[in-house]
Amino acid sequence: MGIDMKEHQKLSKLSLIYCTFFGSGLLPKMPGTYGSLAAMLVAYLISLFSIINFFFIFSVILFFISIPIVQKAMKQSKTSDPGWIVIDEVAGQWLSFAFTPIAILLDHPWLFLVGFILFRFFDIIKPLGIQSLEKLPGAWGVMSDDMLGGFYAGILLALLAIHAL
Repeated sequence: MGIDMKEHQKLSKLSLIYCTFFGSGLLPKMPGTYGSLAAMLVAYLISLFSIINFFFIFSVILFFISIPIVQKAMKQSKTSDPGWIVIDEVAGQWLSFAFTPIAILLDHPWLFLVGFILFRFFDIIKPLGIQSLEKLPGAWGVMSDDMLGGFYAGILLALLAIHAL
């Protein structure tokens, strides 16, 4: 699936690094999964240095910063919702960790993997109104469906964490 050379040449390096989350979206076949996996690993590292869960704030800020950047990347590459843009997965994946306290996530690191799996489920299957958000125009559609998927995954992860303890 990756990015073809014509698309690559039309983007600035900074835009490409941002939209592909440091190149994870350029990996072959499953760029969304790679982007989500990279986001999960970064979330774990952030958690190691935090005492408060900032993932809701990080996710919302990333969402709004990404709208114009993704819109410009789509315009420059002449594509609509290309798979190599994975910053939407990053925002959604981080939102999936937003409702579970950091201490619980760190005490039970397997919850990061569960959050990853839940988010990928919602991102791929697109149930419960997620698919309708994907139809919003431009970058709003690219970003919004992943945010709703991350929200659903986050609620389920928090409920699972509460009942698993």
